[in-house]
Amino acid sequence: FAAAATGGGGGGGQGPVGWKSLAVACVTGGGLLYVYGEQRNKRLAAIKEGPSAGKASIGGHFTLKCANENGKAFSTTSLRGKFALLYFGFTMCPDICPDELEKMAECVDHVAAAGKEIVPVFVSIDPERDTVKRVKEYVKEFHPKLIGLTGSVDACKNAAKKYRVYYHKTGEEDDEDYLVDHSIIMYLVDDNGDFVTFYGKNFEAKAMADAILEQMKRLGR
Repeated sequence: FAAAATGGGGGGGQGPVGWKSLAVACVTGGGLLYVYGEQRNKRLAAIKEGPSAGKASIGGHFTLKCANENGKAFSTTSLRGKFALLYFGFTMCPDICPDELEKMAECVDHVAAAGKEIVPVFVSIDPERDTVKRVKEYVKEFHPKLIGLTGSVDACKNAAKKYRVYYHKTGEEDDEDYLVDHSIIMYLVDDNGDFVTFYGKNFEAKAMADAILEQMKRLGR
């Protein structure tokens, strides 16, 4: 590396990467990393700061089709009076979504064991493939209380936008086996339907349940 930077051989000429170009590359690369990091931090900060700024800037009600009830219209306003835990994913996810939904199911059971209730909700970000029938069968695999929601492309997009969910199809557009890259977050909503906080992938089920119970206690529930 040093030889490449200072020039190789005895001719004194520069190698393929000179100190100036290396410095420029480092500065440019560092700048890009900084910008990316700042954008990511702002998105997370916006989520974290939502409930402390009066009215949360994240969350809100939406209406989709409830797969558990064969496509009956389901508004999140019907969750009022209960805490809910929302996860946005897709049924053809090979590993992350199943792992997260299993964790969600375990968390729900931990909360129930403490004498409290929380409703688990799966929201599709891949409505083109996630039909009512597919989602209905999918949620059965994880927890009997897990509500599965899907709908039109615009309706699902609107729901995801309210919670600032990042998602993007990967692979060829005409490939039916495409995957969806997406944020891996669970959103806690209180019994008034307001966003409280979020839990990332690194939270284990028991720790997340304890954190939820602490939030319930903090809110006097």
